[in-house]
Amino acid sequence: MNLQALRQARDTAHQELTAAKDAIDDAGPGANIAALGARFDLATDEYDRTERNLRDAQRRTTSLAGAPAAVRRAVESSRISVGREPAIYAAEDSSSSFFGDMYRHQFNADPASRERLERHGRQNTDELRARGVQQRDVGTGAFVGLTVPQYLIDLYAPLARAGAPVLASLSRKMKLPSSGMAFHVSRLTTGTATAAQAAENNAVQETDADDTDLQIDVKTYAGQQDVSRQAIERSEMVDAVIFADLISDYFTKLDAAILNGAGTSGTILGIASTPSIITKTYTDATPTLGELYPKISDAIQAVATTVYRPATTIFMHPRRWGWATSLLDSTGRPLVVPNAQGPWNALAVGEAPQYGAVVGSIQGLPVITDANIVTTNGASTNEDQIFVVRGPELMWWQEGDGNPRQFRFEQANAPQSVRLAVWGYCAFTAGRYPGAAAVISGTGLATPTF
Repeated sequence: MNLQALRQARDTAHQELTAAKDAIDDAGPGANIAALGARFDLATDEYDRTERNLRDAQRRTTSLAGAPAAVRRAVESSRISVGREPAIYAAEDSSSSFFGDMYRHQFNADPASRERLERHGRQNTDELRARGVQQRDVGTGAFVGLTVPQYLIDLYAPLARAGAPVLASLSRKMKLPSSGMAFHVSRLTTGTATAAQAAENNAVQETDADDTDLQIDVKTYAGQQDVSRQAIERSEMVDAVIFADLISDYFTKLDAAILNGAGTSGTILGIASTPSIITKTYTDATPTLGELYPKISDAIQAVATTVYRPATTIFMHPRRWGWATSLLDSTGRPLVVPNAQGPWNALAVGEAPQYGAVVGSIQGLPVITDANIVTTNGASTNEDQIFVVRGPELMWWQEGDGNPRQFRFEQANAPQSVRLAVWGYCAFTAGRYPGAAAVISGTGLATPTF
């Protein structure tokens, strides 16, 4: 259509938009507000579309201002097509990928990818409500506590998660290499040697050094949630809540993997599964803190004996620390006291109602509680473990500032939903010095009684 027809279409759309607004303003009791709102939304979309088409046509005509008169007349008299262009990311066309363009645009600043994404967005904006697709993965019903008056939104309750006490408190953090899915660290496992020279001119000691290759694989942890467009557009904070929960679970899973990961199915090889770490067993059908105490001493000395450096931290499950703080001596005095002032017989110092940070100390080492320590170990599947480690020897690689990347895909599957996703690469090893970690396990760490 020519410029005059486009202006007429724009004016008609504006009249309908005004009428829809007036209908809402004049609505009385009992009016179908939802239907009036839908009419207003459709009118808004139609007006925006016609206004955009008119601006595009005007720019095209203006660009011909310097052309010969015959050319201008030919163009102005022609019909300007505003039809639907082919889909940018069609299933039958593998020449371009939505996710590939999203990645290249965000991380490589690729202009061609950005142009295709913008064209794709313009295409789908014109079709969102016209298609009327009803399927969705998560709708407003999943966010009843958020689609409410603003004064209640600030009180939403995020899902409680174990968090990342080990990850946040312990490992030596380093920047992940910019490429590759595996890298290698050399471990000197056979060292050189010196000895006294038996006599003048005798040969001196010579022992050949030998190393062992330690391969560390880069792991991917990610999560996503498809959210209905209604939930995104008609509710408050939904995208922020979903992202916050994804990120919280991301760090919880990483922390659990550092402790317990088996190194299979894409998981990190954690401390407990690392070959050649120190293991200590506490076997006791009627455990006491007095009997556990020497086992902790044994683990502490084993770390120092193996790597010739002191252990730095003790990690245990909250239930184990809670059990320790509940115990009394024969005269009814607690074995774990709130501070070190006064008592002479305390086996540990600390406070029970803490989590994630330092909750106390045993034998001079800080104790940190972490609920990611599994409680299903042992033959009876009810035992937890205690980790005694030298933190600086646990190596943790992460991207950038350590936070996962956040993606928002407007058209991941269809226009009715928005995909929110987090994605991160990381690597971990306790194998550089396996003797820097000791794990205490056994029947003495079965489910405690209080």
